[in-house]
Amino acid sequence: MRKRTFPVALFFSCLVIVVSLCSWGFYVHETATQLAVYQLPKSLRKFFYAHIDSLVANAIRPDKRRNTDKSEAAKHFIDLENYGNGAVNIMPHDLATAIQQYSWDTLKRYGYVPYQVVIEYDSLVNAFKQKNGDSIIFFADDLAHYVEDANVPLHTSNNYDGQLTGQKGLHALWESTIPELELSNYQLHTKHKATYINNKPDVIWAAVKRAHALLPEMFEKEKEVAANFPDSSRYVEKMYYGRITKVYTNEFARQYAAALTSTINDQLIYSANMVADFWYSAWVDAGKPNLEDLYQNKKPERKQLKKEIRSFKKNDLFKDSLLRAKKES
Repeated sequence: MRKRTFPVALFFSCLVIVVSLCSWGFYVHETATQLAVYQLPKSLRKFFYAHIDSLVANAIRPDKRRNTDKSEAAKHFIDLENYGNGAVNIMPHDLATAIQQYSWDTLKRYGYVPYQVVIEYDSLVNAFKQKNGDSIIFFADDLAHYVEDANVPLHTSNNYDGQLTGQKGLHALWESTIPELELSNYQLHTKHKATYINNKPDVIWAAVKRAHALLPEMFEKEKEVAANFPDSSRYVEKMYYGRITKVYTNEFARQYAAALTSTINDQLIYSANMVADFWYSAWVDAGKPNLEDLYQNKKPERKQLKKEIRSFKKNDLFKDSLLRAKKES
């Protein structure tokens, strides 16, 4: 998600554009969130699985929220170049110090997603401590969304849509078009098991640094592929609820995806792993509360969960029609 905001009155007419052009796009947010549930230890996984449909369905809630909340957009990105040379290596990892150094207005202008992750994390810890099931799911969903956004390269740059380098539309191409075209071919299984994070700010900043380092290749590969495409076959204009939007063609997207090899797939899995780690760590920091009484009236179907875990381990979620993002679409 970027800095642009929409008037409330245009919410419904622009929703399709918001979802398709901002953030990871619903496909990857929903997929990463679902995969994270499978990585949790059994005692915690049962609670999350009991609410997995809600978690997945609300995976893009923060993106929708920006239409009615002007303060929302800056929580999803960080334009590192605007914080000075080498900012990714020298910016303070705690919000209080960052505000002293740059001012709160600056952070709201250029984005502060890694700080927002820690804010949401603290909220989730408190929800666990209070054993409030609805709050746990709410903050777990929001935390997952911001963690996933922090792992998107274009969320770490002021050239967030390729608009500064004549590559406008790159945002939706990388985050939405390609995953929607290629998800059936992705490796969605990971052997990762949720692991406790000792230093949460350091981990999320490491993710931002990793994502930011992918930008040069992203821009360069687009140029290389574009050399074989005249504009007439590189872009297509589509009408979204009364607005004409120029987007990359599917053929270009497929060739660009091939040039990037497994980069997008890797970031998807890296995001899912990190979400699981943050969820698990929040539960541990809350004292590992027993959550069984919170889903007594909504016990997860054991057979269905086992079926999904088996499919997950075989990388067959898409083939077995168990990927909720596919159903949502």
